[in-house]
Amino acid sequence: MKSPFVSRVGGVVSADIAVPEHRREVRFYARVLGTGETPLWREDLMNNQGDAVIGLGERKGEYGDLPLQWMPHIQVADVGASVERALAAKGRELMHGKDDGGKSQWAVLQDPHGASFGLIPVVPEEALPKGSPEGPVGCIAWLDLTVPDAATTRDFYRQVVGWSVQDVPMEDAGERYADYNLLGADGQPAAGVCHARGMNRGLPPVWTIYLPVGDLEESLRRVEQEGGKVLKATPGKDGKCAYAAVQDPLGVCLALVPG
Repeated sequence: MKSPFVSRVGGVVSADIAVPEHRREVRFYARVLGTGETPLWREDLMNNQGDAVIGLGERKGEYGDLPLQWMPHIQVADVGASVERALAAKGRELMHGKDDGGKSQWAVLQDPHGASFGLIPVVPEEALPKGSPEGPVGCIAWLDLTVPDAATTRDFYRQVVGWSVQDVPMEDAGERYADYNLLGADGQPAAGVCHARGMNRGLPPVWTIYLPVGDLEESLRRVEQEGGKVLKATPGKDGKCAYAAVQDPLGVCLALVPG
């Protein structure tokens, strides 16, 4: 089994969010993600290998004004240069960490539509989680962004991150169009940018992280039991749910998929 954790420009390894009602939010995610006979996530929100893939922090101090969105951490060749390109393309800088010499170490930005994301240097192979050769592992299985103007947004991230683009043919109401896969430096898809139409109509213009769970049907039951909401669920060829967009009790959007 190939590890989901890859060292590459454009690769996404982790994500975080700062929330109010922290204890309630931790309970929500622990309950929703910890399903199945062999859960892919622990109660402390580490994955089943003990890796810190998602971070749920308290909304206070310097994090008090960050948007209520899951923010993926995207690997780039040069954080400072990517920040400059983002600002030139009408993005916004929210936080910017630099070393004592003024070199950029990480940054949190918003794109022109308000979707937030983090930039980090490419993570060395030896520093990445190793995944598991024996079965599913808790990870960010996919990442996508739904916006009214997908072509402009595609170009923003192509400039900022260094992603290349692959068209994905789509059809809605008899009209053909294209959504976009964003490819990492190794040529493999790392994320998607979608038009707010067809099956993606009604989704918020934020980065949606896809988290695998051991029992998707049970996870969806727990979403509503714990005060969240199932926005839409899509069945697979076997009739079972293959994807669900959900909101946590604060209205934060994410997607759940089978592990």
